[in-house]
Amino acid sequence: MGRQFRRMKTAIRNPRAAMVRAFREVRPVYRGRGTCPICESEVTFKATHAWYRDGLFCSRCRSIPRERALMQVIQDWYPDWNRSSVHESSPEDRAASARLASECVDYCASQYDPSTPWGEMDPTNQWRSEDLEHQTFADERFDLVITQDVFEHIFDIDSAFSEIARTLKPGGAHIFTTPLVNGRGLTEQCARRQEDGTIEHLREPEYHRNPMDRNEGSLVTWHYGYDIVDRIRDACGLDTTIVLLDDVSRGLSADYLEVMVTRKPVRGTA
Repeated sequence: MGRQFRRMKTAIRNPRAAMVRAFREVRPVYRGRGTCPICESEVTFKATHAWYRDGLFCSRCRSIPRERALMQVIQDWYPDWNRSSVHESSPEDRAASARLASECVDYCASQYDPSTPWGEMDPTNQWRSEDLEHQTFADERFDLVITQDVFEHIFDIDSAFSEIARTLKPGGAHIFTTPLVNGRGLTEQCARRQEDGTIEHLREPEYHRNPMDRNEGSLVTWHYGYDIVDRIRDACGLDTTIVLLDDVSRGLSADYLEVMVTRKPVRGTA
């Protein structure tokens, strides 16, 4: 009902935009049948514009390709994920995050929430307040750490990768997405935090949607390349595999669809 009401208001304010949207619903850029890795149903995948990464939706769970790629990798690499202890930083309220939260026996959601003391639950008891650069979790607390498009917004990535490695159990993994926009080029820092807390912009500021700050969004601090694996190894000593899936029958078709898997070895193994 809420979605219908919003569409009605849009039609009143901007009838041309509403007409274009209605036309795209009838004549989408792409429509195809397949199986969604998140809701595991036979569904229709449909895109109303050419930017599939944020616009190729599952007709049932409304997931987008990067969310489906993440869930597919979790299931392929750690099929017992639902029996694992999982920390997800900055989860969505839908798609892969919703499934992880509902099916994991030990799931902890955290948000970067300076209004709540670090390590404490927020007033609604929905998430734990954590700074990925300086976490309050005990050593070797989790089997899996999940982040979805978070690391392009972190200033001190070396500390964040090191902290995640600290909180992983031996044999555990950090499974995450972040757009590798520079591809085979070098990773580029876009903004940095000064000692006095001010931000120095190294290029034109860019912001992404942030459910914790709907007014301004999250500042993009890094444009990553494939050399992200070297940055992670230098930060925490762990090796990372970049997984790229391309399977339109599972709704896995889009730009920047790479999923990173950083594994912590079992003790006694190299």
